[in-house]
Amino acid sequence: MAKRIIVDIFIPCFVDQLFPETGMNMVKVLEKIGCEVNYNPNQTCCGQPAFNAGFFDEAREVAIKFLDDFSNETSHYIVAPSASCVGMVRNAYQDIFVKSSNLVKYRTMQKKVYELTEFLTDVMGVTNIEGAALQGRYTYHDSCSALRECGIKAGPRALLDNVQGLELVEMEDNETCCGFGGTFAVKFEAISTAMAEQKVDNALATGADYIISTDSSCLMHLQAYINKQKKPIKTMHIADVLASGW
Repeated sequence: MAKRIIVDIFIPCFVDQLFPETGMNMVKVLEKIGCEVNYNPNQTCCGQPAFNAGFFDEAREVAIKFLDDFSNETSHYIVAPSASCVGMVRNAYQDIFVKSSNLVKYRTMQKKVYELTEFLTDVMGVTNIEGAALQGRYTYHDSCSALRECGIKAGPRALLDNVQGLELVEMEDNETCCGFGGTFAVKFEAISTAMAEQKVDNALATGADYIISTDSSCLMHLQAYINKQKKPIKTMHIADVLASGW
């Protein structure tokens, strides 16, 4: 009998509050490939907002809670539809727990945390979600966290290559930041907006219908600019794309 793959999902704050359909579509995709999906309703935040703002003590409290929420089953994978949160847990938590009695517990958990697309391609060996279909041309945005913190680049494109009806057109500077950066967008609004403008203009130059990425935070920022400027393009999270058509 094949071993069951059990996945504990982590739903980031902004996905929970603003894009719940993305979380549900991640579950849909995971179950389609045969995973058993668990959700711990006690989960909250990974602590990234506090950590990036310099509130390290507060971030440590949240990180300890995350560790408690996701350390009960050593055999379970932890999967999130956000490279930003995964990057926080994999990398920043090393600084948070470096001199802590929780370090060994964290090291065990650290090895199990994956962003959705890398879990599909690197752990499950899946690059084709059967039945996934979406008509149109798309350009791909490599989020800073996915590319630089998690080393994710080829996997999402491989998955999207097998979505029926989709055609990839790479945009100029696809690895350049979108300008969101969490509180950066608030503290440096003019710079953040200019970066979004550049990203959207590069996407429009390809003639694409969609900007697709792994991170709802980037897409939220870009879609706000698109809506305000009434640009003829739409953002989509890759989980929503992979769950389309079936």
